Amino acid sequence: MQNQTSPLILTFGPADPVGALGIQSDVTVFAMHGCHALSVVTGLLVADSARVDDIQPTDHSLVVEQARMLLEDMPVAAIKVGTLASLEQIAAVAEIVSDYADVPLVLDPFTSSLPDCGPRDDDMLTLIHQLLVPQASVFMLSQPELARLADCWRDPGSIATVAEDAAELTGLGCGHVLVTGVGGGDGSRCNELYEPDGLATALPWAQLLPGPFVGAGNTLSAALVARMARGADAADALPGAQDYLTGTLANACRFGMGRLIPNKIFRAPGAAC
Repeated sequence: MQNQTSPLILTFGPADPVGALGIQSDVTVFAMHGCHALSVVTGLLVADSARVDDIQPTDHSLVVEQARMLLEDMPVAAIKVGTLASLEQIAAVAEIVSDYADVPLVLDPFTSSLPDCGPRDDDMLTLIHQLLVPQASVFMLSQPELARLADCWRDPGSIATVAEDAAELTGLGCGHVLVTGVGGGDGSRCNELYEPDGLATALPWAQLLPGPFVGAGNTLSAALVARMARGADAADALPGAQDYLTGTLANACRFGMGRLIPNKIFRAPGAAC
């Protein structure tokens, strides 16, 4: 018998039958970084490679029970909070992670392929902003998602820069804000990591990749939290996580008639699609 040496990461997210998003994706990415996943399923996706038709939330009491059982049994090196499927889940998970403030927390709650959740969407954004963002070591979201979230604090019709919106979030206590796909005036894009003092790093994003993809953002946040679980801080973890993501996309697989799936095991022997 061998004692556990791989870092343990607790991840909250939906179960995706395709394996592009959520728990299934995280398990694979963590393993490829020498980490082991402990998982709490927040919902069941009804999906194929082309689209997500629905998400069926897990009862929040089951989310709490499963998370507490894991946390009371095993020491975790990091926590990832992915897509949460109800207001009750957001409140419950926020309370859970507040008991582990010394554990790095990567918050990646947005999934662009999910169907619109109706009028509860704005309430969920508000609750994420109020309860989870202040606890995050890294809060990851795309530039359009940041603009949408900014409705929680901006006056109607007002305009702000990415840096100003990121400063609003770090001012709440969030350690870092990772904004993906930030557009430049020349058509280029980069991923920008902000800390309380401002922009920490900006990494150019490759333009000549196949696509479209499903699960690229999920892959990046999982790689980031895995590297942080192994002791790296956010700024040091990001370049390697982005390099890994680029590899998964350059070697992406077309399993069905829909979008390409990042090949998370592209470095393994015989893993070509």
